[in-house]
Amino acid sequence: MRNVKIKKIAAVFLIAAFCLPNFAFGQTIDNAANQEITELQNQIVAKQKELEESKGKEDELKKKIEEKQSEQANLKNQISVLDNGIAKTEMEIKSTQLDIDKTALEIKKTTLEIRETEKDIGRKKDYLASVLRLIAQSGDKNSLEILLAHKSLSEFLDQLEYVKDLNASLEEVLGKVKAVKADLEKQNEGLNKKKKNLEDLKKELANKKAEISDQKINKQFILDKTKQSEKEYQKMLAAAKAEQENANASIIAAEQKIRQKLAEQQGINGLKFNDAGFVWPVPQNVITAYFHDPEYPYRHIFEHPAIDIRAGQGTAIRAAATGYVAKAKNAGYGYSYIMLVHGDGLSTVYGHVSGIAVEADQFVAQGQVIGYSGGMPGTPGAGYLTTGPHLHFEVRLNGIPVNPLSYLP
Repeated sequence: MRNVKIKKIAAVFLIAAFCLPNFAFGQTIDNAANQEITELQNQIVAKQKELEESKGKEDELKKKIEEKQSEQANLKNQISVLDNGIAKTEMEIKSTQLDIDKTALEIKKTTLEIRETEKDIGRKKDYLASVLRLIAQSGDKNSLEILLAHKSLSEFLDQLEYVKDLNASLEEVLGKVKAVKADLEKQNEGLNKKKKNLEDLKKELANKKAEISDQKINKQFILDKTKQSEKEYQKMLAAAKAEQENANASIIAAEQKIRQKLAEQQGINGLKFNDAGFVWPVPQNVITAYFHDPEYPYRHIFEHPAIDIRAGQGTAIRAAATGYVAKAKNAGYGYSYIMLVHGDGLSTVYGHVSGIAVEADQFVAQGQVIGYSGGMPGTPGAGYLTTGPHLHFEVRLNGIPVNPLSYLP
């Protein structure tokens, strides 16, 4: 009868594990921890609401910029575009900070949930161990002794069925422990992703702060250059437009001339393109303006035929691919640039350079330093209407500008 009693005690423990709320798997959290998790969730929801409001204001400012860009190109409208751009970047900084705060709260909440889940697994393991110890204590009798301990064969058979159910219940408990452990692994994976996201957001915040600094310098440069005179601004626009048109015409002519020269000297396939494709000409960094970017502040003057890659003033520029120097234009304080021609009809242009390290009519290897970045308003090589330190990088296919991101790794 002792054997029967022990099994009944074990059954009571198992029934408690499945029926009582305090023993529910994955939910055994003490009141203090549960209250903290709830409070963290409330804070996350509040941050998300703030973030959505901030994003909405960003969209409003974006629309204002687009409206002003579609209007007449004058100083007043241009300053409005720049002011709204600065305001939009300030809002983006706020949004990024809110996202950082929200992610930090999510990390804290997930960390707490993981801690409680680990505690819960520990409690369930201890509980299972105690039940198994009780069952083991009944294992010291052989089948004949157990049969003789019962008043009838019917009672013995009932007990066998009872033990069978008990074993099934134990398997179910073990299955639940495994499920909780699997959930814990997912929580840890999610936590690592949140931590990575947090680091990315912090970098984005630093980039946004650098961007707004450039925007303010750009605005002040225009105000100083024009002395807030519409006439002077129109002269600046005309000069900037002419500068870009002249550069484009020179680039097209230089490519045609060089390709003809190389074909005559080495045959039509004289230039071989890199098997591995392009490399980034400056360290891969934030792109401040995209190919034909609708938010480019001077789009009403000319389309942006390149990507602008943020690069500190004087950063080494490397040849994106092995090629031939078709043009190395030093324009003083005007728009200075370098152009390389490559195989497969491709060419690259590196604009707003503050220094040139190559000469026309020379071969360069992929990764070779060909010049140094510029773009700070009012500095050598920057030209008109620059937006701050960066590299203006073009890729051309058969002389026509194409999206560089389609070619970069």
